[in-house]
Amino acid sequence: MTNTLLLPELRELLATQQTDVLKEVLKSLHPARIADLSEGLQQEEVWQLLEALPLHLQTQVFPFYSPAMQQQLVAGIGHEHVSRLLMIMSHDDRVDLLRHLQPGVVEQLLPLIDQTERDDIRHLLSFPEGSVGSIMTTDFATLPADIDVAQALNRVRQQARTVETIYYVYVVDEARHLHGVVTLRDLVLAEPTASIREIMESEVISTRASQDQEKVASDLAKYDFLAIPVVDDQHRLIGMVTFDDIADVLAEEMTEDFHLSAAVAPLVESYSQSNIRALYHRRVGWLVILIFVNLASSGVIAAFEETLQAMIALAFFLPLLIDSGGNTGSQAATLIVRVLSTSEVKLRDWCRILAKEFLVGLSLGLTMALASFVLGYFRGGLEVGLIVGLSMLGIVVFTNLVGTMLPFLLTRLNLDPAVASSPLITTVADASGLFLYFSIATWVTQLIGLGAH
Repeated sequence: MTNTLLLPELRELLATQQTDVLKEVLKSLHPARIADLSEGLQQEEVWQLLEALPLHLQTQVFPFYSPAMQQQLVAGIGHEHVSRLLMIMSHDDRVDLLRHLQPGVVEQLLPLIDQTERDDIRHLLSFPEGSVGSIMTTDFATLPADIDVAQALNRVRQQARTVETIYYVYVVDEARHLHGVVTLRDLVLAEPTASIREIMESEVISTRASQDQEKVASDLAKYDFLAIPVVDDQHRLIGMVTFDDIADVLAEEMTEDFHLSAAVAPLVESYSQSNIRALYHRRVGWLVILIFVNLASSGVIAAFEETLQAMIALAFFLPLLIDSGGNTGSQAATLIVRVLSTSEVKLRDWCRILAKEFLVGLSLGLTMALASFVLGYFRGGLEVGLIVGLSMLGIVVFTNLVGTMLPFLLTRLNLDPAVASSPLITTVADASGLFLYFSIATWVTQLIGLGAH
């Protein structure tokens, strides 16, 4: 969020070219804070502010701008300056930037970069979005296993300026096969004459570049790692994923799931940067689809019109029953979407989960049916009480099972299970709830009528 209170002061310093004062103001601020402060400036003013910083600090500030802001800044400055930024940016940050630029701009920038760096960029860009390879960095520290701790510390000092983190140092052979890992704490506390082979952890949890980002996020959380190494099919070290990169991924995934749960297609840009047309297109699709799905509810009411007219008291309980079914289904869907996303349960567990949720739904349904029977009895007598109570039981059990199974089905179809949340579940619950309610009402009415004869 832009701090508008400081914008006039910043603009004054930029307009009067008080570079020394500006440097003093900026040097004590975190890069994210600098990016936040400059979001409210004009494009030319942002570059003027950035150029008051050393190049290495510019590269630290730049990744904190939104993708749209980064594109505007790249378009407003010479490609040579951008190429210098790319040369010293961390490998994952610069690839993230290039992914947001037009392909034509990327092709113009790459020839301005050294061949080695260019090859690294092309390699990282080759991994698909959503994979570990798309967010990993090739900036990492390595050590051989046959040196002692004193020698290792000297090597780590030499590598510290060019790698993203030195907390984890990976032990590799000449062919870069991963054999172990040592932490900076291990090195500091170990005897200087001890060998790296003696102190390293040889059972290393690693991942593949093709692995899904969410799986790696789960591994980092499970093992409390700050980073995880990435290896190829021959178990050669090719990269590393750090916790800060995964935190960004989790934030994006949570935002996407949140949007999908409300039947909103994920926004390409932030809400504040999305125009009316973009917001319209992201929301209209599901709303139109749900109109046609809701026709099922209207069809059910039309089919049981005579039953509804015969017992007008039943209309009083329609909102109660339909809302209860929607709430129950949404609860179940939310729980299953979460456990699927954290890999707590797998697709193969669907039968076990179905049985478990049937018993849960039955317990919930009996409790809610008892309360509904009492309400129905006092509203319309024994017949209405039976209809409302039995309907509540059937609706709760059925919608709980629907909410449980939809995420499994969508995952099996390679769709995001978050779609199974509120709007879709509610629509299914409406149609099925109406059908069950009027079917039970017709059956109970006929049964009582036969009993009276």
